[in-house]
Amino acid sequence: MALFDRNQRHRSSFGSTATIVVFVAICLLGLWMMSSPQTVPAAMSASSSEKVKADVKEEDSSIDATNTVKQDSANIVAETTTSAAAAAEAVEKPAGDGGNKAASFDDENGTTEGGELVKPGAGEAVDGAGAAAAKEKGGEDAAAATDAKDAGGGGQEQAPTDTTDAVGGAQDDKNGDQTPVETKETATDAKESGGAVVGGGGRMKNQTFDDENGKMDGVDLVKDDGNKTLISEQSAKVDGAMLTVKPLGEPAETTTTAAGNKDEEAAAVSATETTSTAEEDKKLDGGGEQQLPAASEALPNVQAELLTERAAQNGSFTTQAAESTEEKKRDDEKEKKKGKKSKKKKKSNDVVSFTWKLCNTSAGADYIPCLDNEAAIKKLKTNKHYEHRERHCPTTPPTCLVPSPPSYREPIRWPRSRDKIWYHNVPHTKLAAYKGHQNWVKVSGEHLTFPGGGTQFKHGALHYIDLIQEALPEVAWGKRSRVVLDVGCGVASFGGYLFDRDTLTMSLAPKDEHEAQVQFALERGIPAISAVMGTRRLPFPGNVFDVVHCARCRVPWHIEGGMLLLELNRLLRPGGFFVWSATPVYQKLPEDVEIWEEMVKLTKAMCWDVVAKTKDTVDLVGLIIFRKPVNNRCYDKRSQKEPALCEPSDDPNAAWNITLRACMHRVPDDPTVRGARWPAPWPERVRKVPYWLSSSQEGVYGKPAPEDFAADTEHWRKVVRSSYLTGMGIDWKTVRNVMDMRAVYGGFAAALREMNVWVMNVVAIDSPDTLPVIYERGLFGIYHDWCESFSTYPRSYDLLHADELFSKLKPRCKVLPVIVEVDRILRPNGKFIVRDDKETVDEVQRVVRSLQWEVRMTVSKNNQALLCARKTTWRPTEVEAR
Repeated sequence: MALFDRNQRHRSSFGSTATIVVFVAICLLGLWMMSSPQTVPAAMSASSSEKVKADVKEEDSSIDATNTVKQDSANIVAETTTSAAAAAEAVEKPAGDGGNKAASFDDENGTTEGGELVKPGAGEAVDGAGAAAAKEKGGEDAAAATDAKDAGGGGQEQAPTDTTDAVGGAQDDKNGDQTPVETKETATDAKESGGAVVGGGGRMKNQTFDDENGKMDGVDLVKDDGNKTLISEQSAKVDGAMLTVKPLGEPAETTTTAAGNKDEEAAAVSATETTSTAEEDKKLDGGGEQQLPAASEALPNVQAELLTERAAQNGSFTTQAAESTEEKKRDDEKEKKKGKKSKKKKKSNDVVSFTWKLCNTSAGADYIPCLDNEAAIKKLKTNKHYEHRERHCPTTPPTCLVPSPPSYREPIRWPRSRDKIWYHNVPHTKLAAYKGHQNWVKVSGEHLTFPGGGTQFKHGALHYIDLIQEALPEVAWGKRSRVVLDVGCGVASFGGYLFDRDTLTMSLAPKDEHEAQVQFALERGIPAISAVMGTRRLPFPGNVFDVVHCARCRVPWHIEGGMLLLELNRLLRPGGFFVWSATPVYQKLPEDVEIWEEMVKLTKAMCWDVVAKTKDTVDLVGLIIFRKPVNNRCYDKRSQKEPALCEPSDDPNAAWNITLRACMHRVPDDPTVRGARWPAPWPERVRKVPYWLSSSQEGVYGKPAPEDFAADTEHWRKVVRSSYLTGMGIDWKTVRNVMDMRAVYGGFAAALREMNVWVMNVVAIDSPDTLPVIYERGLFGIYHDWCESFSTYPRSYDLLHADELFSKLKPRCKVLPVIVEVDRILRPNGKFIVRDDKETVDEVQRVVRSLQWEVRMTVSKNNQALLCARKTTWRPTEVEAR
């Protein structure tokens, strides 16, 4: 018994020792697992796993993405079992509870969670690998359980890099609870629902895009260089959310933060690199859009609700096309038939392949299709009223590409560009020889320099600008006077230096013997268009300009009953000023005296008051300032009824292809009507709802007009602040000339007003006529029909913005020629932002890819999509036949 008793004590002691050793081993194993950067405990909460996923680097891309923690439930300690079940339950909870967050995007809030860089081709491989691994997972579980048993009770494998999959692998056989495992079908469903199936475990990377609050997590920007994918060399931080930017070749890391908008819908985010057109067409047609490197921008969460125009109407706003059509009823039958013929353009968007050629025209690199239509110009019966300088668009819009000058280089940045530009960008010297003595422009080595002078201000535009305000302090540049029209602008130094007085100037001049004057202006970063005061109204609404200016503009104001001066009267606000600086004002030559007497007679009959007249002792020139009446009392008291008052049916806002009328429109008597009051001072007017927008009017988006205006302003403020300025990888220091190709209330331009840019707001003729609202805000713009070429030189703009433009155009004209026009007016390296339905954006994308543009990003949500592309310097080598 003694021996027995001793042996029994020995066996008991051995058992206690073994228990202690096993316990210590388990503790050491647990400590090792907790401290290892490659190991994630199964008990980790969903929120913690999301954080680890962002911080943990993938050291080896060959790691089995579906490798999970496999344990035998009989050997799992109670704490591990409880924690694993809790983690699995957390994963199944909605985003609001800290679990998986629904993939979505919202470009008002700038949030993109879970987005990851996926190179072309890689996505499919990852998806396939993930699905295959998931498929094999069921067969591996039994072996994994045996391995776990052999490793000892509570022993577990090293957790995978994808921490969510690690949690998903934890099982509790007792309770029957298990985190769902991704299968091929699950991945497919996720893809179809808009989620991006990306790297690691083949599971759906949950994405949230909300640029209203500046949250854009886990998305890398893409920069294409030839056929290589590079990451943009800048990081964008938006309200605490950093975009991680990595060198080429390194695996993309994902940085995630908690999103403010947790119930957003699923989104597919892709930023695709340049591949062959055939491959892209195949991918897009097949519906399996690649999830490629995305930049942090997308559609607003209110796009479908707030900012979608009514399908059947435009609220209380008519369209320029409708206004102009009413005016054209007075035209002869021939003109009406011609107008109808121009509108009979069929929808045809079945673009399959593209063969690009260079345009073969005498204008070469300066080709403006509607101003250089030599065939149409030759058929004109007369040029007496500058008909040859007006628009004559080709019947079929061109689809050739305009060549760039041989030694074209990136333009000099503003504000230095106001003083000098590269000669080879605008290689014209005739104007320097002709006007150099007036300090218009001079040649200086590889630059063209602009001393800031003009015909009437040889000693500088700023001196001349101050002379005007000294003569009439009420002008108040940048306060009362904000929007100016400069007729016969030359190289636009007057408008260029008015920026120093916080004043915006629409400069216009014809494409005439003053070679490339408007092109010089645009290259300098100064707003300008090619236009002439000939036989048609200028493409602006009535009563919108605060000041109209003419300095030796060579316009015969006094002839033919003052037809051209009456057009200025239409454009000028009641109470607005006409500043005229010309030799008849201060010289006594017989011709000047005759013109002066005619102008005095005409302006008196028009009820314009002379409010100032002065002579400058520096430039030895004089100027006179007239004021347009603010009421109709003078009109009613006139003994002479010439110029006549326009018929009440004559709409002063009808401006598209409308023949000039020798009549004056009455000033609005109703104080609630536009034009009855002067706008608020700048900059207050940019934010203030125009007094003439009433709640009884229906806005473009279906809400009462003041609410529509305010919502549009706030929407674009958020999008620009949280997305465009920081989320697209655009270097805004290189952006000066901007065009909003389909402006509504001017919210996009208003959101950019503190930037060193100016925005040409284009209101399409078939869109609600909101251009008067834009001018009321102290901004400017123009009417245009995008089925025709725009009246500007090639390579004029740094950024073009098209919000729902192309889908609106499809019923009337093809998309392809419009994109060719975009290519013409956009500078090399310029950016193109398109927001439209997905089908249309896909079509635009195919075309710009065939042009060898860099598609920086695409984002889609439901049937809405966004594209950001960069024009490259590529040009075809083949020239079209004439």
